[in-house]
Amino acid sequence: MSDVAPSLAGWMARQRWYASKGHTPKIRVIGSFESEVDDALVMTLLVIDEGAPVPVLYQVPVVARTSPLPGGDAAFIGSADGHYLYDGPHDPAYARQLLRSMAERAHVEGSDVTVDGHSLLDPGRVRRSRVLTGEQSNTSIIYDVVDGSTEHVIAKVFRVLHHGENPDVTTQAALTEGGSTRVPRSFGSLTATWTDPGRDDGVALGHLAFSQEFLPGLDDAWRVALQAATAGQDFTKEAYDLGVATAEVHATLAENLPVVDAGPDEIEGALVSMRRRIATASREVPEIAEHADAIRAVYDLVADRPWPRLQRIHGDLHLGQALSSPVQGWVLLDFEGEPLRPMPERSRPDLPLRDVAGMLRSFDYVAGSLEHDTPRTSSRPIDAHGWAHDARRAFVDGYIASSGVDIRADRALLDAFEIDKAVYEAIYESRNRPTWVGIPVAAVARLVARSAPGAGAAATQADAGA
Repeated sequence: MSDVAPSLAGWMARQRWYASKGHTPKIRVIGSFESEVDDALVMTLLVIDEGAPVPVLYQVPVVARTSPLPGGDAAFIGSADGHYLYDGPHDPAYARQLLRSMAERAHVEGSDVTVDGHSLLDPGRVRRSRVLTGEQSNTSIIYDVVDGSTEHVIAKVFRVLHHGENPDVTTQAALTEGGSTRVPRSFGSLTATWTDPGRDDGVALGHLAFSQEFLPGLDDAWRVALQAATAGQDFTKEAYDLGVATAEVHATLAENLPVVDAGPDEIEGALVSMRRRIATASREVPEIAEHADAIRAVYDLVADRPWPRLQRIHGDLHLGQALSSPVQGWVLLDFEGEPLRPMPERSRPDLPLRDVAGMLRSFDYVAGSLEHDTPRTSSRPIDAHGWAHDARRAFVDGYIASSGVDIRADRALLDAFEIDKAVYEAIYESRNRPTWVGIPVAAVARLVARSAPGAGAAATQADAGA
């Protein structure tokens, strides 16, 4: 059929995943591939939007039908050549074809794009599909399946495309292949190469989608922890087990993906990024600027010390990234890494301490959230910081017990990564929730007090929770 692009621009601007809010899309299709599924034409378009200051490449799956899709009004895009156009993930024809392409390891030569499916496990036969609501940057399809090893599968469709492998795909695939039970099992993925004149070789490679086991009805660790803290319940066993789960994931990743020594270049590269964040925070958050020199002193202190070996990690670990499963215990999710980092950087080997620091900050946020939301006139005393202290300590104890690595041995290095995470949080809060900025600022003050050169034993003992 003829070009469908004229029907897309206005529709794209209204979607949650459209990255250039406030701009009028100026789009063109740079690649496409298609197939006939039953009585529908399934097309996947690679659409570049040049209407924003920085061009953005989108994946736009479209299903063209000669008659309306029953119940498809919310997914209707427009019309072209007498066909009704629907957003692919909401159409069962696209949903089935996507999962089939991965499972059957399909190879498709499209127009200026080549697509390959990759399969680890058979997901089973699709009975029905639906789209998960509320997502911002991707679109996830939930499948009810039979004749497989699970009852539910989730396929994540990446709307914004980047050159480089997506660590959410490659990390979880490595964990599945390594036999880990601490993540949902990966079933397969879809990759593509497309023309990119901005690259030296003129070609880009990236992930279009991947599928994995879906675990419905489970509470995430943030909800479980916040409920426990609110009720004044001990959380140390759960925190200890979460530390064990984190260490197990790190161990499996180290066995199945590259591990490299932390040489001077790697150390300096990490510290350059951390110092850059300090500069940004000092401009935007006056309370952080007051501690900037002390923070830099901590970074200088660890710059000359040996660092552990670098490996693939989660990259953005916090309590919201873990589910409580009655069968598997804690299960970790969403290995895409820090959202603001470029895609190639997210797959680089890093220190496992970054994940540990992220989880420690998350326990601190439970306490901060509780204090923030509890009226000062409340007659019920809540020792939120005592609760967080105990949970942090138990988490580290569990991590050490499982990994065999005493991460408290070089406390300044762990503190440096936790300070960096708190600085990142301070920037975020100042931009989005200014009344919450005190949570990360208090953490920075506490951490530099015990980690800066010359800090005495009393300062260290005062916060020995982690």
